[in-house]
Amino acid sequence: MVEHNQRMDIREIMEILPHRYPMLLIDRITEFHAMKRAVGYKNLTVNEPFFQGHFPGNPVLPGVYMIEAMAQLGGTLVMEPDEFHQLTPLLTGIESARFRRQVIPGDRLDMEVTLQRMRTRMGWVVGRAHVDGKLVCSAELMFSLVTVNDFELDPSVLHE
Repeated sequence: MVEHNQRMDIREIMEILPHRYPMLLIDRITEFHAMKRAVGYKNLTVNEPFFQGHFPGNPVLPGVYMIEAMAQLGGTLVMEPDEFHQLTPLLTGIESARFRRQVIPGDRLDMEVTLQRMRTRMGWVVGRAHVDGKLVCSAELMFSLVTVNDFELDPSVLHE
């Protein structure tokens, strides 16, 4: 279990979240209080796969990736306590999403999420993302914790 206010590197994040490249959108957690608040960031480089097509010649981070990054950070809040560790957080709702500035390669997306409430296997967080201290995105996110059957990383499951 992670201590309160502990920093987490990518290896520790991967022990909590099921996401993997290219969909793991948190590089480091700099502040962590389970079931309360988390602060973390994603370093964005021109090599990110989504920049290749969004948009050629003018790469911009898609807004849905900012929302997903904040949702993943929110997922760490509830995945660390032992009672939820074997569950998977799924994004089930987005409210009041606002995109205020473009995020481009070379930026560091600094994020903060705060747990608003938790009921059984449903949770609500408020997320804010900044670049260079300027607000770029904010949203209220809802998630559900579900049981997902484990499967090996075997591509044959895609052909069944």
